[in-house]
Amino acid sequence: MPKPIEYRPDPAFLTLGEGFADAVEAADFPETTLRYRNDRAAKSVGLDHLSDEAWISHFGRFTPLEGNLPSPLAQRYHGHQFQVYNPEIGDGRGFLFAQMRDHEGRLMDLGTKGSGTTPYSRSGDGRLTLKGGVREIMATEVLEALGVNTSKTFSIIETGESLMRGDEPSPTRSAVMVRLNHGHIRIGTFQRHAYFTDTERLEKLVDYCLKYYFDTEMRGNITDRAVYFLGQVMERVAVQAAELMAAGFVHGVLNTDNINISGEVFDFGPWRFLPQMDLSFTAAYFDETGLYAFGRQPDALHWNIYQLGGALADICDEQALKDTLAPFPGIYLAALRQKLIARMGIKPKDNKTDDALLTLVNNFMLKEKFPYERFFFDWFGGPISETRAMTGPEGERYKAYPDLMDALKSYSPIRPDALSHGYFHGNAPCTMLIDEVEDIWSHIAERDDWAPLYAKIDCIRAMGEAINPA
Repeated sequence: MPKPIEYRPDPAFLTLGEGFADAVEAADFPETTLRYRNDRAAKSVGLDHLSDEAWISHFGRFTPLEGNLPSPLAQRYHGHQFQVYNPEIGDGRGFLFAQMRDHEGRLMDLGTKGSGTTPYSRSGDGRLTLKGGVREIMATEVLEALGVNTSKTFSIIETGESLMRGDEPSPTRSAVMVRLNHGHIRIGTFQRHAYFTDTERLEKLVDYCLKYYFDTEMRGNITDRAVYFLGQVMERVAVQAAELMAAGFVHGVLNTDNINISGEVFDFGPWRFLPQMDLSFTAAYFDETGLYAFGRQPDALHWNIYQLGGALADICDEQALKDTLAPFPGIYLAALRQKLIARMGIKPKDNKTDDALLTLVNNFMLKEKFPYERFFFDWFGGPISETRAMTGPEGERYKAYPDLMDALKSYSPIRPDALSHGYFHGNAPCTMLIDEVEDIWSHIAERDDWAPLYAKIDCIRAMGEAINPA
């Protein structure tokens, strides 16, 4: 857990000048009932000291934080949505509320969802369902526990409105959410300025991102700066693809307006965690072609990063852009190897041996349609979990794959005491499958019972402590 720090405001976005966002006002909600405050995340930016009253004032009524943005900013961006370009989007139900430094000195954003209409709302009401906010808590908590670079759900405040939605029983309850993450600059932000051939703002945006997200203020020609920037983003997005796959997570809508340049997972769609190994598994009912299916996520992100390259073409040499993007597959595969070996809690050997093990694991899980989390729970630490795995509920299935068992037993655990954590004394992994999501929500919707959600958060955080100790 990060050490407490002082609140250090740094509204750096204002240095970009005009043309990147529009000042907006938050909706005046009829109620503001605090439902969730993430003090762990708040501690990392020096805001954990806030009373509940002050918390609601800032994150429900959006009173500006001291020394920060004087008014919320709805950012301008475009994007490919299911690979179809849409020039009529932007922050339609959210805004940038504040920026500050975290315990590592990084520039962090507090952004919203469900905070009201903006110039980019089109026909939308600018609101968020309470269920949508609760689902984002669940997704981000599990991803953080699994070591994924993800946004943090910072606050959920119920707002007392009845919303009509076509994809859930209506009327349904409303909320406003605040997320904490390392930037809201998206691939689609660059696409918007490229769309208008606004090379001056493209150059400004490149330099802003280099300074605030990649800790460099480069001099020299714009081609060199843009190529370096693209390479940095490409590496982070390739790692993001590996993290999604290793976590067994299906984002749902990997559109270019949902991919930020810092490589964090954020702006979730109708996400799912894999119930069992299935490369064709999709999260969105409207993803009829399986464009963003589990196994196609790396390709989708690779395609998206090419769109960033295309957006930079007016200020950069095209061949240099292509050369910069070429290493994506290799970076992705190396990161995937590292993430999966780490998920198993074993020490890596050489790449060839590790790849052979992972091929055995992949073939086993695909053939058996094996519960994704169960495998990593059963075999965490490799040979030190043999007894647990072979005497557990899936032991008989493991016995049918002696080559896999032998390979697993040949590795050494990262930590010999890994199984001492109470998490591994249970008989099942902590999961977040759709039935569990719906059950937790039903307690809230039917009885206003939040206990199952908070109990699940405790379980998730215990898993995180067990597999990724500080």
